[in-house]
Amino acid sequence: MKILDRYLIKNFLQTILFGLLTFTLLFVVIDMMENLGDFLDQNVSANILIQYYLVFTPEMIRLMTPVAVLLASLFTVGRMANMNELTAIKSSGISLYRFMAPFLITAILISLFSIYFGGYLVPIANKHKIFLEQKYMNRNLVRPGWDIYFQDGKTRIVTIAYYDNIQGQANQISIQEFDPNDKTKLISRTDAFRMKYDSTKSAWDIFDGITRTFTDTNEIVERFSFKKFKELSFKPEDVAQKQRKMDEMTLSDLKIYADEQLRTGNDPTSTQIEYQSRIAFAFSSVIVVLFGLPISANRRRSGLAIQFGINLLITFLYLVFMKISQAFGKNGVMNPFMTAWLANFIFLIAAIYNIKRALK
Repeated sequence: MKILDRYLIKNFLQTILFGLLTFTLLFVVIDMMENLGDFLDQNVSANILIQYYLVFTPEMIRLMTPVAVLLASLFTVGRMANMNELTAIKSSGISLYRFMAPFLITAILISLFSIYFGGYLVPIANKHKIFLEQKYMNRNLVRPGWDIYFQDGKTRIVTIAYYDNIQGQANQISIQEFDPNDKTKLISRTDAFRMKYDSTKSAWDIFDGITRTFTDTNEIVERFSFKKFKELSFKPEDVAQKQRKMDEMTLSDLKIYADEQLRTGNDPTSTQIEYQSRIAFAFSSVIVVLFGLPISANRRRSGLAIQFGINLLITFLYLVFMKISQAFGKNGVMNPFMTAWLANFIFLIAAIYNIKRALK
């Protein structure tokens, strides 16, 4: 690695860290001021408040990383231009491609780390954040284990009034079976007081219930004190997974959850889009560097402020386009991979065109 490369990377990384620190502190202060009344009303202690903002920070870092990378590339190159360092570099015969290489390699490494950071560390922090909000701040008051309903297979819907994750037991269960040829036609319904999983036989034991079977002419009623329900395909860990929000799931959890949804006949599109979007968003740092550097490297009379405004507008359009494509994907217009990566592909092509234009 040449001295110039080390110099560029050092200044680039220092500016990124400064930008992340500034944005994080800004968001923490704004959020604290907005929620100060709630914290006082709930008598949240200083210790809990510190914990809350410690686990609040990773999500902010994930969201602000592309903006910090953009600002770092602009200010690093802009400062070099003002000090005539950029002119000296160009005069030495270094091309724009060679000048961009240290920035681009650094952005790629940041993106790879962002996949791990946003895919595994941030969900863990979000999980603890939601726990603190539920326990100490009366937020996200969806009671864990209560009012669970989901599709198990293509023709079966399961409703659980309360699921005890510690004992692995469901209470107040309803299992509805529909006609495979007519999904609006109910053919049987089982209501029971309690249900527990038998791991030795991979089946659910149902206690104190009633099964009603419907035909075109009559209804058959069967009461039971115990019944082994082998038709159910879900397991206790699947019930626990269904209670979690996507913000709390790691990339591995999302992959498993999407496979489980597909296996039970549910639509995994939203989960697959979330999985692909986390990876695609991590590479937004590369996109903004490819856009920002050619504009900053070509010094114009407009100055750094105009260049910053142009790049910030492009970044904003990129993020908006990503959200719009996700909306189309969730409606089934595009597959999950294209939904998540379309913005990256389009803006990458535009960035390459911008680099070619800057060389002329």
